[in-house]
Amino acid sequence: MGAGGAAGAMGAGGGPRGAHEGDPGRVAAHEGDPSRVAAHEGDPGDVADPTARLGASESVARQVVDLVTDRLAQGREVRVLGITGPPGTGKSTVAGMVADLLEARGVAVAGLAPMDGFHLSNTVLEDLGRSDRKGAPDTFDVWGYVALLGRVRSAGRTVFAPDYRRDLHEPVAASSAVAPHGVVITEGNYLGLDAEGWREARDLVDLLVHVETPATELLRRLVARQEAFGRDHVDAAHWVRTVDSANIDLVAAGRDRADVVIRPRPPEARPD
Repeated sequence: MGAGGAAGAMGAGGGPRGAHEGDPGRVAAHEGDPSRVAAHEGDPGDVADPTARLGASESVARQVVDLVTDRLAQGREVRVLGITGPPGTGKSTVAGMVADLLEARGVAVAGLAPMDGFHLSNTVLEDLGRSDRKGAPDTFDVWGYVALLGRVRSAGRTVFAPDYRRDLHEPVAASSAVAPHGVVITEGNYLGLDAEGWREARDLVDLLVHVETPATELLRRLVARQEAFGRDHVDAAHWVRTVDSANIDLVAAGRDRADVVIRPRPPEARPD
C-alpha cells in the first residue's frame, strides 16, 4: 500500500507532467474565465458530446482494468482500488465501468465505496459556516471515510457504504453493499491529498490511479453541472471560479501520490 508503486511510462513520477497541456493545475489560471470557457468551441481535447465523453470514460476504464489485472497477475493484492482526479473528471462513471469490465474478465468486484458518501450534510455545513464551499476537503467526514476503508479491508462480512445522491444534494447511509471478498472500488477528489486524514485514507488504497482531463473540458463540465443544479450561467461560472478551481488545484498538488497517472486515449488509439 502507499504512494510508492511503480508507475511505468505513465506513472506519476515518470515524466514532466506539470508541463502537460491538460494539466489540471492550470485550470484556475486558464486564460479568460469559466463563463467564457464553457462556451468554447474546437478544443482538441473537447469531449462535450455525450457519446464522445462516454468513449473517453471507457478509454480510462479500460486502462484502469489493465492495471488491476496486470497487478493481480503478478500476485500483488488489490483489495482497494482508488480512482482520483479533479472534479468534473467523471470518476463515478469510470468506477462503474471498471466494475463491469473487471467482472467481464472474471475478477470479483466487492462493490463501490465512493468518497462522496462522506459529504457532510447540508445542515452540518450550514452550522459550520461551510455551505458556500461545499466540496472542499473540510466539508467531508474524512475520518469516517478512513474507518470505512479500514473496515472493508479487514471485515469478514458485508459492509454497507454511504453514497451521495445528487438529486437530493445529500449523503445517504448504507447505500451500497461491499462484499468481504473481491476488489473494492473507491473514487473521489482527495484520495491523493497530502493532509491529515487523507494521508491515512491513501495508505489504505492498494492501487491509486489519477485521471487527467483537459482543462477547458473540466471547466465546461463543471459549469454545466452547476447549471443543472439550477444556477444561471453567471452564478455557475462564479462557483466554478471561486470554489471548484481551488479544489482542482488541491487535487493536482496530490497527483504524484498516485501510483499511476492516465488520461483518455484519442479515439484513433482506442481498441475496437
